[in-house]
Amino acid sequence: MNYKDYYKVLGVPRSATQAEIKKAYRKLALKYHPDKNKGDRSAEDRFKEANEANEVLSDPEKRKKYDTFGEDWNRYQSGGGNADQFDWSRYAGGQGRQQPFEAQDFGEAFGGQGFSDFFEMLFGGQAARRSTARGTSRRGQDIEATADISLEEAYHGTTRIIDIHGQTLRVQIRPGIADGQILRLTGKGSPGARGGTSGDLFLTAHVNGDPRFSRQGDDLSLTLPVDLYAAVLGGKVEVSTLKGTVKVDIPTGTQSGKTLRLAGLGMPVYGEKDRFGDLYITISLEIPTDLSEQELALFRRLSELRAPSSRR
Repeated sequence: MNYKDYYKVLGVPRSATQAEIKKAYRKLALKYHPDKNKGDRSAEDRFKEANEANEVLSDPEKRKKYDTFGEDWNRYQSGGGNADQFDWSRYAGGQGRQQPFEAQDFGEAFGGQGFSDFFEMLFGGQAARRSTARGTSRRGQDIEATADISLEEAYHGTTRIIDIHGQTLRVQIRPGIADGQILRLTGKGSPGARGGTSGDLFLTAHVNGDPRFSRQGDDLSLTLPVDLYAAVLGGKVEVSTLKGTVKVDIPTGTQSGKTLRLAGLGMPVYGEKDRFGDLYITISLEIPTDLSEQELALFRRLSELRAPSSRR
């Protein structure tokens, strides 16, 4: 029987934390899931290997036993021993005659098939049979999903309908959610085995870009075209924001590139009632074109009036 390096299967060091193990497992499970690799036997095998490795390394007691076995195995091989002569009985899960492992208890994780012989040797046998006879529960797997939403939906909040395992979930997305933010829905993942709790659903929000606004955290920014007359004389200009249309005061003599700050007109602060970021407006000066002869004459007259003052 060949030794299985579960750390190598998940691609993590032996010193990996539980969080690192979980992250590595979820990445592999998502990549090799049978639903994404229909008919690919190699992907199915990798999926089963990842599940088996996670079953051991995510359980402190199993991991401790596995690490002890691994150290002894390495010392034995370093001393020139081989698998056929290794004393497995010290680590076998059961005592005496080995009983068949009840794979159906783990069908949720392994597509209806049991663990490898290596796993059964360390954690199966009579010990596993007695455990399943007592009705040991197992937690269901976590599930990952994504939701594409517009910036306007992210501002006001929205809902998404998600179908998971034949059940329809109505997910409420609160205002201010960020692109890439992950929502955890406890107990909405795969159902557990033998009365175990269900896994969780991890929903990643993808907030699409908006041609009108740029977003930096809770702040928004936009470019506002302003005609020459409003920039020179000052006045009010209507601006369409995610909160609605507002009138913005343009100071007299406003220069192109000037930035105005509108407090509280940015994105809602996620999870905090009545708190908002700011909206920053950058002025883009529009020079009039197709001027009539009369208008050009007035600009020439203005230039002449300005000339003496500019020479002083």
